[in-house]
Amino acid sequence: MTTVRIWFTKTGEASYISLLDLQRVMQRSIKRSGIPVWYTMGFNPHIYMTFANPLPLGQESLVESVDVKTELEQVPLENWRQALDRVMPLGIKVTRVTLPQYKAEKISFARYQLRMPLSAQASVDAYNQLETAVIQKKTKRGHKEIDLKQALPRIETEQKENELQAELLLTAGEGNNLNPSLWLNFMQEHCGLNPTDVSVLRTALLLEDQTDFR
Repeated sequence: MTTVRIWFTKTGEASYISLLDLQRVMQRSIKRSGIPVWYTMGFNPHIYMTFANPLPLGQESLVESVDVKTELEQVPLENWRQALDRVMPLGIKVTRVTLPQYKAEKISFARYQLRMPLSAQASVDAYNQLETAVIQKKTKRGHKEIDLKQALPRIETEQKENELQAELLLTAGEGNNLNPSLWLNFMQEHCGLNPTDVSVLRTALLLEDQTDFR
């Protein structure tokens, strides 16, 4: 059995597809593409799929991936990419198909690009002046208190044309996942920033040494 990793972007309206619906989209697209993937056994066989670090609704990404399995020993990776990309819905583009080098649990960080109006600078300045930024993060065992300043002591912005851009590097992975939505929720409550004015794009998934997950 060979594991194959399908890399894709999720932008525009596709960013509002939930994980459950994304699973359905991928199931249908894989079936339409005709690539020979492996199905689970049992009463209700379905395509084996594992997504790495799925995003909340509304966030875009250039580095989404899903693992599938096949009984082929030699996988025509580029042929798979082309076959899949032809049947994907608007907003999802298959960028490459690879044989994975690392399991998803090796993901330790994620990099995000934030775009916001120029007027958001006052809110960012207010955050930078704070000594602490304590939030309650929901976990499987309840809620956990986190100081965002430990992960994001300062937000540096850069003006490009008529907007501000900022880059966030946050911990990721099972049990230690920080998402920009936590920062945006804090900013709305304490610094007057409207989260709907901010677009979030994930640009990289990284290992512990901050090299690319692949």
